[in-house]
Formats: sequence, C-alpha cells, structure tokens
Amino acid sequence: MTETNSSNGVQPESFAWDAESEAAIGRVVAKYPPGKQASGVIPLLYIVQNQMGRQTGSAWIPRAAMDAVAHRLGMAPIRVYEVATFYLMFNTKPIGKWHLQVCTTTPCWLRGSDAVVEACKAATGIGAFGETSEDGLFTMTEVECLGACVNAPVLQVNDDFYEDLDADSTRQLLDALRRDAPPRPGSVTGRQTSAPAGGPTTLTTLQNLGPPPPDAVQPPRER
Repeated sequence: MTETNSSNGVQPESFAWDAESEAAIGRVVAKYPPGKQASGVIPLLYIVQNQMGRQTGSAWIPRAAMDAVAHRLGMAPIRVYEVATFYLMFNTKPIGKWHLQVCTTTPCWLRGSDAVVEACKAATGIGAFGETSEDGLFTMTEVECLGACVNAPVLQVNDDFYEDLDADSTRQLLDALRRDAPPRPGSVTGRQTSAPAGGPTTLTTLQNLGPPPPDAVQPPRER
C-alpha cells in the first residue's frame, strides 16, 4: 500500500489486509450462509477503517480498500461504494488522528453545543466543519444526534463519547488528546450514566444490589 497524505487526500494504489484484519474478516464472514457474504459489507468497511488507522494514523477508507472488500465478498465494487458513501461513520478521505464529531441537534444545541464547537475551533485552528487542523491531529465533523441526548452536549472522539461538556471542559479534553492522553469516556462532570446531576434521587441503593436470583426472573407471558 502506498503512503497516504492526509493533507491532499492521495489515494493509495493498492490495499492489502494485515493479519489482524484477516482474523476479523474470518469471524465476520462465518456469520453468514453461503451466497450471503455481501451482508458483511458494513463490518468489513469498519475493519478497513480500523486498519488504516493502525497503519497510517488516519482512520479512513480508500477506494482501493473498497475494491478489496468487493473482491472478498463477491460484490460489484459500486455496491461497496454506495454503502461507504451513504453512512456518515465511514470516512472516504483522510482525517486527523482525533476525529471530533460534534452533535449540534436540538438537545445538544439547547445545552450549549455552540460553545463546544467554538472551543474546538479555537483549540485546533479549524475554521469550519469538515476541515483538518494543520498539524494533522484533529478533524471536526458535524453530526446529527449521537443518541445520548440526556447527557448533552456530546462530543464523539473516534469511537468514544464525552458528555456534559462546556467550553472549559472541551478545551481540557482537547489538551489531553494533544498530549496523547485521552481521558476516560463518559460524563466529564462525573455523574453516574444518565442519573441527575448530583447523583440518583430514586432507587439509590440499586447499585449495591447483585443480580436477581434465577427463580426471580419470570418468563414472558403468552399473548
């Protein structure tokens, strides 16, 4: 595979699976009956993206890799292109080491996502969504609803969620990423999952209980 360049988006001339990807592909393809391997196209695109991240520091899917997926699954390449370009979670051009996916949908916006966006711009030098910082560390993308509205505003960094952000905590997060020391994902305020700020107000002892005994689990009723 030729070396990629995150600043100009050079496409590699070829793509070869590494050993880790080959092992993962075997597990994916085994899930589908003969003749139905094309159903594994999304998992294989994820495998490509992860391999590119390991090898180049930029998690994206070049066209040569899409062709490799098509060949492995017995699909027409155009079918793989259609999937890769339809879903936002697949990057079809090089991105930075840290992919800042900022949710700006209504719940996050009401809770201050504008401040998160501005903090990202100020800390990285990025001027607009879709751009990569000059040092190649950060790419910022606008996304629609990450599904963690109760902990808004939310910023997804690569595959991890950081929640309950404001401008200051966003700057601290980006400083940590720049040092290659990502903090633990989740609420930056320390609240337990989606409990109210300050801690749970009901079922406060539930976290201290173990799983229910087997005889306490009731089978579903017949309808």
